[in-house]
Amino acid sequence: MTGAVTVERLVKRFGALAAVDGVDFTVAEGEFFTLLGPSGCGKTTTLRCVAGLESADEGRIGIGGEPVFDATSSLDLPANERAIGMVFQSYAVWPHMSVAENIGYPLKIRGAARGVIDARVEAVLGILEMAGLGARMPSQLSGGQQQRVALGRALAVEPRVLLLDEPLSNLDAKLREQMRAELKSIQRQTGLPILYVTHDQIEALAMSDRIAVMSQGRIHQLAPPEAVYNRPHTRFVLEFIGSVNYLPCRIAEDRGATLRLAVPEGELVIDRPPDVPNAAELELAVRPEDLAMREVGSGVPEARVVLRSFLGDGFEYHLELGERRLRARTDTAVEVGEGSVVGLAVRRGLLLPAGSASATPITRATD
Repeated sequence: MTGAVTVERLVKRFGALAAVDGVDFTVAEGEFFTLLGPSGCGKTTTLRCVAGLESADEGRIGIGGEPVFDATSSLDLPANERAIGMVFQSYAVWPHMSVAENIGYPLKIRGAARGVIDARVEAVLGILEMAGLGARMPSQLSGGQQQRVALGRALAVEPRVLLLDEPLSNLDAKLREQMRAELKSIQRQTGLPILYVTHDQIEALAMSDRIAVMSQGRIHQLAPPEAVYNRPHTRFVLEFIGSVNYLPCRIAEDRGATLRLAVPEGELVIDRPPDVPNAAELELAVRPEDLAMREVGSGVPEARVVLRSFLGDGFEYHLELGERRLRARTDTAVEVGEGSVVGLAVRRGLLLPAGSASATPITRATD
C-alpha cells in the first residue's frame, strides 16, 4: 500500500443498504483530498471507516503505507492505533479545560511527560497563531478560535494524516471563509495530508487538491477542482457542483471547431465540447456564467429578463425563454433592466443525450 491513505474496494453495509459501495482512492503525502457529496452519499461513513470508528465489510485501508484494515485477513486496528488526528463537526472542546489543557489532553492520556506535553502544546499554538492564549478558557474564545483548538488537539499527537468531518459547518459565512484560508495555510505549514468531508461545494473547490464526488455510496468523479467543475464526468456531478441551465437542441451543422445548434427559439453556435454524444436529440448544459446576453437579432434565441439580483461583485439574472427559466451571471459592467428582451449566446457548454440519467457519462474520465 502506498500513499498517506489508501482505500481499496471499500464496502460498508447497514442491513441491505450499501452506504459505501466499492470505493477506491489514494490520498498522497501532503495532499488536501476531499470527499464531497449530499447527505447520505457515504462520505462520512467512508471517513469513519478510515478512522476506525466504523468497521467496513469488505476492502482494505492503509495509512502511511501500513495496512490498518483488511477484510480478507480480519485486520481491523482500533482508532487509537491508526496514527490519525480527527476533527469533528462539533468542536468537542472541553469547557472546563484551558486551551493548553485541551490541546495537550491526548498526550496526557497517552502518558507523555509534562515537559513533552508543554513543548508540543507551545509548538501547536504557534502553528495555530494562538501563541499566548494557552491559559484562556473556551468561553473566552470565538467560534473560529474554538475550532482551531479542536484542530490543535488533533495536531498534538503528530498524526500521519488529518481527518476532518465537516469542521466548518457550525461557523457563520465570514468565519467559514476565514477558516478555509487558515486550514490551507496550516496544511502547507505542517505538510500533513488531509482527508476532508463536506457537502459544501465552495469549500471543496476552494481548498482541495483533488475532489472525489460521491453519490449513493459511489465515487462519480475523482479529479482536481477545475476538472470537476468544467469537465464533469456524469450528470450528477454537473448538477451538484454549481448551477446549470438546460436547453433542448440538435446539431444543425458540425463545423469542426464549433457546432451550430438548433434550439426551439433559434440557433446557437458553441465551441465543440470535449465529447459529443451520438444522439439526435440532445440537451445543452450551460453554467450561468457561460450564458451571455447580447442585442437581439440574427436569429439568436431571445429571452425576457424577469428578475435581476445584485450579488456585490456582479448580477444574477432570471430569464424567461419560452416556457423555460434560465439563469445568467455577469460582472457589474453588464447591467440589464428587468423586462428587457435580450439575445442569448453561449460561451461554452456540454452536450448530453436528452433525458439522460444521473450516472450517464458526459465526458471521458481522462483526469
